[in-house]
Amino acid sequence: MASVPFDQLDGHIWMNGEFVKWADAKVHVLTHGLHYASAVFEGERAYGGEIFKLTEHTERLHESARLLGFKIPYSVAEIDGACRELLVKQGFSDAYVRPIAWRGSEMMGVSAQSNRINCAIAIWQWPSYFDPEQKLKGIRLDLAEYRRPDPRTAPSKSKAAGLYMICTLSKHAAEAKGYADALMLDWRGQVAEATGANVFFVKDGELHTPTPDCFLDGITRRTVIELARRRGLKINERVIMPEELDGFSECFLTGTAAEVTPVSEVGPYRFTPGEISATLMNDYAAEVQPKRVAAE
Repeated sequence: MASVPFDQLDGHIWMNGEFVKWADAKVHVLTHGLHYASAVFEGERAYGGEIFKLTEHTERLHESARLLGFKIPYSVAEIDGACRELLVKQGFSDAYVRPIAWRGSEMMGVSAQSNRINCAIAIWQWPSYFDPEQKLKGIRLDLAEYRRPDPRTAPSKSKAAGLYMICTLSKHAAEAKGYADALMLDWRGQVAEATGANVFFVKDGELHTPTPDCFLDGITRRTVIELARRRGLKINERVIMPEELDGFSECFLTGTAAEVTPVSEVGPYRFTPGEISATLMNDYAAEVQPKRVAAE
């Protein structure tokens, strides 16, 4: 938890095309995004002064907005450029990057076709999402009460603010019991994801991961799948039922914030962080570092 509230951090935030002082980046209490969750966002990390897969994240931000019925008034290239410039302006090399777009306060009510679409980017230093010592041993997950919704009831392919309400509730409930996070099922009772990260399992040297048909196919998830393929590992994207967890030897989470995090428990199920989890954790750490061209 931050020792200083986030609205009191130092520096600047890029907001609607210009850099403003951190304390001055404000929205009105009647902002549509606050009342009706008409907001989309991204979570990105900078390593060694470069933002990992920046354009891929920005493209997903635009697609998330499209799925929520609005268009961001800044191009992918403009947002990419603002992210890079802000990283330098903040003076950070390793940092967390949070672009967000939302409907403003011109109309208040469910209908908001005339609202301005706002866009902002904040960058701050954020270490590992989970406690580093706990992460090495494998974190403990509770089984969440809430489930990922049927795609016919929510725009599940959008990284939309409203879809995280049940994630906050589930993570709070898990932490109250002493767990680090929670594993969520989907509306069918199938294994889905953690509250902010995708999940992988290991059995007989092969990876198994749920098919992302009602939750985000994470950029980190796709990166780890590619790293596993480079290692010659077989990846099984499929339906996974919770009772199958008893047959897996390893488990780990993937996400921009979580990176690659081994798991030791999911409710009553136990796992031992092993060679495959460690290998992919190290491979991911190497992958995100900027590739420097050797001087001739």
